[in-house]
Amino acid sequence: MWKRRLSALLFGAAVVVALVALRAADPYAVRVARETTFDVFQQLKPRPAPAELPVRIIDIDEASLAAIGQWPWSRQVMARIADRLTELGASAIAFDILFSEPDRLSPSAIVAGGEDYDALFARALAERPTILAVSRAGQGGAAPAPKSGFAMTGTDPLPGLPMLDGVAAPLPALAAAAAGLGVASLDREGAGVARRLPLLWSNGAAPLPTLSVEALRVALGVSTLVVLGDTAGAGTVEGLRIGQFEVPTGPNGDMWLYYRELPPETYVSAQRLLAADYAELAPALAGHIVLVGASATGLLDIRASPLGGAVPGVSIHLQALEQMLTGTFLHRADWVGGLELLVIAVSAVAVVLALLLTGPLLGLLVSGVIAGLVLAGSWLAFAQYGLLIDPGSTLFAVLVVYAAMAFFQFAVTDADKRRIRRAFAHYVEPSLLAQIEADEGLLKLGGDVRELTVMFSDVRNFTALSERTAPAELVGILNRLFAALGAAIVGHQGTIDKFMGDAVMAFWNAPVDVPQHARRACEAALAMREALQQLNAQQASVEPIAIGIGISTGPALVGNMGFEARFDYSCIGDTVNVASRLEGACRYVGYDVLVTAETRAAVPDLAFLDAGHVVLKGISHPEPIHLLVGPTSLAASPEFGALRTEHEALVAAWARGETAADALARCRAAALRIDPRLGGFYDASVQRRADFAPAVATGALGEARLALQERGAPL
Repeated sequence: MWKRRLSALLFGAAVVVALVALRAADPYAVRVARETTFDVFQQLKPRPAPAELPVRIIDIDEASLAAIGQWPWSRQVMARIADRLTELGASAIAFDILFSEPDRLSPSAIVAGGEDYDALFARALAERPTILAVSRAGQGGAAPAPKSGFAMTGTDPLPGLPMLDGVAAPLPALAAAAAGLGVASLDREGAGVARRLPLLWSNGAAPLPTLSVEALRVALGVSTLVVLGDTAGAGTVEGLRIGQFEVPTGPNGDMWLYYRELPPETYVSAQRLLAADYAELAPALAGHIVLVGASATGLLDIRASPLGGAVPGVSIHLQALEQMLTGTFLHRADWVGGLELLVIAVSAVAVVLALLLTGPLLGLLVSGVIAGLVLAGSWLAFAQYGLLIDPGSTLFAVLVVYAAMAFFQFAVTDADKRRIRRAFAHYVEPSLLAQIEADEGLLKLGGDVRELTVMFSDVRNFTALSERTAPAELVGILNRLFAALGAAIVGHQGTIDKFMGDAVMAFWNAPVDVPQHARRACEAALAMREALQQLNAQQASVEPIAIGIGISTGPALVGNMGFEARFDYSCIGDTVNVASRLEGACRYVGYDVLVTAETRAAVPDLAFLDAGHVVLKGISHPEPIHLLVGPTSLAASPEFGALRTEHEALVAAWARGETAADALARCRAAALRIDPRLGGFYDASVQRRADFAPAVATGALGEARLALQERGAPL
């Protein structure tokens, strides 16, 4: 048992190590699964709606395209947007639009000397709080220099920032006129969902801020951004300070985006700003940071949101601005990964031990409790502190460990059941075999003392039969005989102990409890008698076979006898000896089925007749015995009732020392009408009248009787 537990423990430990190693490697699929879990957290608890915030979006929507014309609009229109927003009091104007090519609608692009709309737009940008977008592009040019200054604390974080190795930048004249330049590209790792926003990028020489950071800097009138590097020399970023606002970041300068559903008033349609009554928008735009972007589907600036929907890319920058202004952030510190590995290991080990010590049902309960605690802890950390702790990896580990350990135990149990079935399939009835399979302890080496009913059966005159029969034919006869007798025993829930030459040993009530085991043994004996009659009828050319059966009920030691490499499941004790000697006494008594008084007392409704006492070899006292004549139906018949009455009168006469020849004749006549085999019993009883006396003689006379019994008389 300890070897099995050790192998299960080692198997579980291997699974735990593999799961921890998988999480430590953190492949793409694991990251996506983790971040999808964080999406679910946001869907269950979006960022709380703040009080009125000074941020708005000028939305180039479908209605604006219908009113102003197809995209791209001329830079003259963009200049008008900048002019009107400045007039309405916007504190910063950030264009989430690329202006990397000259305006093809400009008159200067059509005729020489025509008006230059790019120059017009540059004049609108100049001396105003405007920010233009820079975008990452694989085949683009070099990244421009930042408009803002940077102050660094701690280790230089520049090598750890995402690189802008190619960009689509505004035209030089436009870039020079704008007050700020910000990177509009979004981080979309993991199924195209924008979950993190890099606040800082690297152009190789200096950091470049993202569009939302640059918009806040310009709105605040701050000239310098403070990058908070780590103090341990790892070259990572811990945060970014924009004026009085401090924003925590990840080691690469990115910020986890915490979304909320934006109200409709956040968006102002561009066609309203360009309409004649644009002055009515002053209350909604004065003092606001205004982002100019597109939600029209055809402009291809639609992104996937963790909340489950598609949103304009410009709204993601607004979400980031709201987080900075309200100080509402999500955190995933470096130590969180180590904590997750520890939780995975502890939880998985707990499941392994629970399954080993308690079994699959309690192990499932323990696994459920662990899963509940991990989920509750992760949710509490998110809801109360904005801390992102992944429960998914632990839940996956718990599931895999439980399934693996359950499969391992199932495989071991199944192997045990196959071993048990192979050991007992030829000896016990299928329903008993199912009980043995359910309790491995029934097959332990050693034994228990319990009440059994034991049967011995032997072929009469087997020596003479073997002398007159060819060996091959004799084997066939025995195989057919044992098949018939064995089927009767197993069919009545008996356990066949062994076949011994021409004899069979069987017992009831082991290795599992068999209710009314004495009755089942007696019914099996009657079934064996019928099976033998049918077998003799089928092989009429062969000399009829006769058997003797002895049945005894009482305590015996039963269990596996032998040593671990080889053992037999058997029983020993006085009860076994009595059954064996009783089967041998069938010749002396003159009948084929003899049972002890204990067996008859356990089944009083079957048809029994008193057969007196016999002295059995190795047994210290005379044994009262009874004939098993037939089933309950025979016992209840008038014919057997009459025989029993006559038989009791005969036994009483013999007990008084009388010859009772008339009573014997009446018994014989009544017996022959029921079972011809009883004639042999009454013939043999004439010589053993003393066996019916209240006390059977012992000593020399008893030894003489025993000698006569051992010589016996053929049935």
